[in-house]
Amino acid sequence: MDIRLPSLGEGADSGVVVNILVKEGDQIAKDQPILELETEKAVGTIPATAAGKVERIKVKVGDKISAGQVLMTVGGGGGAEPAAPAAAPVEQPTVAAAPMPVTPVTGAIQAPTMPPGGLPVAASPTVRKLARELGIDLARVRGTEPGGRIAVADLRSYIVQLQQIAFQQQQAAPPRTEKPAEQVDFAQFGPVLKKPVSSLRATIGRRLLESWNSTARVTQFDEVELTGLNELRKKYAKAYEANGARLTPMPFAIKAVVAALRKHPMFNASLDAVAGEVVLKEYFHIGIAVDTEHGLLVPVIRDADKKSMLDVAKELEALAGKARERKLSADEMRGGTFTISNQGGIGSGAFTPIVNKPEVAILGMARAVLKPVVRGEAIVARLIMPVSLSYDHRVVDGADAARFMVDLVKAFEAFSEEQVRL
Repeated sequence: MDIRLPSLGEGADSGVVVNILVKEGDQIAKDQPILELETEKAVGTIPATAAGKVERIKVKVGDKISAGQVLMTVGGGGGAEPAAPAAAPVEQPTVAAAPMPVTPVTGAIQAPTMPPGGLPVAASPTVRKLARELGIDLARVRGTEPGGRIAVADLRSYIVQLQQIAFQQQQAAPPRTEKPAEQVDFAQFGPVLKKPVSSLRATIGRRLLESWNSTARVTQFDEVELTGLNELRKKYAKAYEANGARLTPMPFAIKAVVAALRKHPMFNASLDAVAGEVVLKEYFHIGIAVDTEHGLLVPVIRDADKKSMLDVAKELEALAGKARERKLSADEMRGGTFTISNQGGIGSGAFTPIVNKPEVAILGMARAVLKPVVRGEAIVARLIMPVSLSYDHRVVDGADAARFMVDLVKAFEAFSEEQVRL
């Protein structure tokens, strides 16, 4: 009996084998974990779909496998119900969005009847603005509302038809012969060491490049005085350790960000370009960029506004540990509304973080250092941390970003003992 890779869920059809938990000759039970698979940024276990003795393992560590592929063969199942053989996966072309069923087209969309006498197309200002942003000629869109008026739904239908046409043309067109990327033999200049690009590294690169190419990036810089915060942190560090948590600057940062997001909800949003809407989220799920030896992972602390400083500190440490061990589930990295990237512990200076789509903003925290600061007529030493806010200018204006940063700095510098005391 063959054990095959089951469906991995929406948006995932393949993964890389990172660990095989059984060996040939082992007796396994149904639902027993048999291997670990890395999909996108998550590593999860794959259970056996049948019981029996492992006769042959047909994959190895490092293999990229797809849903339906045979993992191993077992025999003598001891009464296990035979699993129906899964169909071999069929590779599907990747498109921007799955096209909805539409009436068959032949490569061109029939334009609707133009209004008589050269009158303008009937549509609301919102529809006209969305059409301009998407580069759509409203004269080619058929309106379904009374009098032929065009609604947002009509624009969506038009876009779906365009996708269907593009898909059909792609299928019918001969394969494109693109010039391959030039491969340089670096060994001709001296010794080299080669290692394959991991699935995780490729996923990180693809997502960052997508964000870089599809957002109007701007970065706002400022400085935060951490003198008072650092005194609170030192005062209560042992109490937090006694309760199983470390009181690092990050729990403070999460709470400060939430306070600023409450005042500036546009930074806790996402852009739906197709619908022409900005989605304002009424929950605060804060993503934390974690540096691991395998690459950058971003677990999410959900409902950070509803949790105490101690709860945030505990969850932060638990998620960071799971990230470094590659034990994060896909759900633990989804649904973020705003991300924080802290490079201060490494010793880095100011930097420009890349927005973590579909979010619209990200905060970068750098190394805090003692600097001379003027206070009244005196020059005193204060602990100063550079911060940088990268945001999508399609959603957020520069003045709003400046206001957000002002309130964020105030939140960092205004922590009271009541917020920290256990």
